[in-house]
Amino acid sequence: MSIVVEFFAAADDVSAALVLRAGPRRAFESLSFGDFDPEVAVVEWECLLSGGSYEELVEAGEPRLVAGQDDDGCVVFAVSPRLSAVLAGAERSELEDAAVAWSLQRAEDGEVIGTETAIVILGDLAAFVGSARRRGRNVCCWVA
Repeated sequence: MSIVVEFFAAADDVSAALVLRAGPRRAFESLSFGDFDPEVAVVEWECLLSGGSYEELVEAGEPRLVAGQDDDGCVVFAVSPRLSAVLAGAERSELEDAAVAWSLQRAEDGEVIGTETAIVILGDLAAFVGSARRRGRNVCCWVA
């Protein structure tokens, strides 16, 4: 698996959609990761951090597609307001617990994401989301 994952802070969906072809690095502050499916991850993180079921979130349209098509091309999707709020307000221990659980879930599906890597991803993302929210920005994700 080789996936480029860049979370970025945008004012709105229109400006977020503009990064579809080239990615957000030139236009927006971004946080880069790789080699996991962020569309699945954001739903799993929301379940782990705030409850609810994976199926309910997917049926509700999460994650919400902003631009592109989910057919092996680049996509931009929005991180839900609920996940943004819970990430921004989470304590370090909550993030670590969720990261460990997420790492174990991924392992059950045959995807290896080490516990330390998962902790770094969720910790860095929580700090990034908190900063974006303080500036009145929404967090989106570009996937290539």
